[in-house]
Amino acid sequence: MAQAMVNFRMDETLKSNMEKTCKKMGLTVTAAYTMFATKVTNEQRIPFEITADPFYSERNMDRLRKNAAEMDKTGGTVHEVRLDD
Repeated sequence: MAQAMVNFRMDETLKSNMEKTCKKMGLTVTAAYTMFATKVTNEQRIPFEITADPFYSERNMDRLRKNAAEMDKTGGTVHEVRLDD
């Protein structure tokens, strides 16, 4: 099988952590990415759930805007009582 070179950029710390994690599992980074690519190709999907960070949900952003406005208005802190949303 012919080999191809794949190059891409990522955060330096993430790369280092990936290398350390792969080493603990007895893998090279190349082997890990090859396993990922094989699984994506075979299943025709990303093999894990991808979701948006809930911090940036519209509901939370509204809450943050409201709290920031209250702090601007009062010049103090916000003491939220959080009940089951």
